[in-house]
Amino acid sequence: MRAIQMTEFGGPEVLRLAELPRPEPGPGETLIRVTRAGLNFADTHTRTNSYVQKATLPLVPGGEVAGTVEESNGVGRRSVPASGGERVVALVGTGGYAEYAVAPSERVFPIPDGVDDGTALALVIQGTTAWHLLRSAGRLARGESVVVHSAAGGVGSLATQLAPLFGAGRVIATASSEEKRDLARALGADVALSADPEGLTERLVEANEGREVDLVIDSAGGAVFDASIKALAPFARIVVNGIATGEQNEVRTGSLLRHSRSVVGFWLFHTLDRPGMFGEALADLFSRVEAGELRAIVGQAYPLEQAPQAQIDLRERRTTGKLLLDPTR
Repeated sequence: MRAIQMTEFGGPEVLRLAELPRPEPGPGETLIRVTRAGLNFADTHTRTNSYVQKATLPLVPGGEVAGTVEESNGVGRRSVPASGGERVVALVGTGGYAEYAVAPSERVFPIPDGVDDGTALALVIQGTTAWHLLRSAGRLARGESVVVHSAAGGVGSLATQLAPLFGAGRVIATASSEEKRDLARALGADVALSADPEGLTERLVEANEGREVDLVIDSAGGAVFDASIKALAPFARIVVNGIATGEQNEVRTGSLLRHSRSVVGFWLFHTLDRPGMFGEALADLFSRVEAGELRAIVGQAYPLEQAPQAQIDLRERRTTGKLLLDPTR
C-alpha cells in the first residue's frame, strides 16, 4: 500500500511517500480502507517529536481516518463488530496517512448516512475538542461571554457555532485575516477581531460591551494568552488546548488569587479513558449536523503525496477549516 512514512524527525521533507505492507488487524482491532485522512496541528508537532505524546520511528503519521471496514477482529464498546463495507470514522493513533489503517475497535465509530467523510473527520477530533472545551473544561454557563481564538480553524469554527447552542450570551472571535473574520461572523460570532496581540486585552473588553469576558478558548499561547488572561472577569476561565506559537507562558498564583481567575488545560485523549465521555460528544455532534444546527468547514483534500505541502499550509495558517489527505488519488 502507499503511505507517508517518517524515518527521521524534522521539517516537512521528512514526510516521504513509501510502499509498505498492508497492516493486519490483531485481536480487538479493525482494518479500514482509508478514503480520507485528517490533518491536525498535532501532526506537525509529531513530525518534530515535540507533541505531548512522544513518537517512535519509523512512523506513519496521522491519527484519524474515515473509510470503510475491511476486516474487524473485535467489538470494542459496540454491541456487534463493525461489518465489512460499513462507513466509519476512527482514531488510529498513528498510521492514518495511508491507503489502509488499523484502529482499536473501541475507537471506531459508524458514520451516519447524513454525514460525509470530511465532516466526520472534522468532528471526530476537532469537533469533540470544541464540545469538551466549552462544556467539560470551560464549564460554560448560560449567558456567559466566550472568546474563541483562531475562530476560522477546525476547532475554532466549530466552537464558534457550538457556543450559542450551549447558551453563550456573546461570542467574540479572533482570526488572522478579514476573510477569516467574515467567516467567523457568518458562523455566528457577534464580533470578530484581529488576532494581533498588541492591544488585544482592550479590544476584547470593548467587544464585550465594556465588560471583562467569562471564557476564553486559546490554542495560540504566547502573547495571545497573556493578553487574553488579562481580559478575564472574576471567576472567568481560560482554557488552553494548544500552543501554536510554540511560546510557553508562566502564570503567577498571586495573580490568580487576586482576580479569581482560572487557567484550565485540556487534551482530548484523556476523554478516551472515560467510557461514554468521548462517544457522547461525537453522537451529539453528528445529530446536530443531521439536524442542520452545525456546519463543519471542510477545507482542501490533498493527494497523499502532497502531505508535506498540506502540513506547511496548515502550519502557516493559509487554510480554513478541516484539511484532508486523499489516498485514493
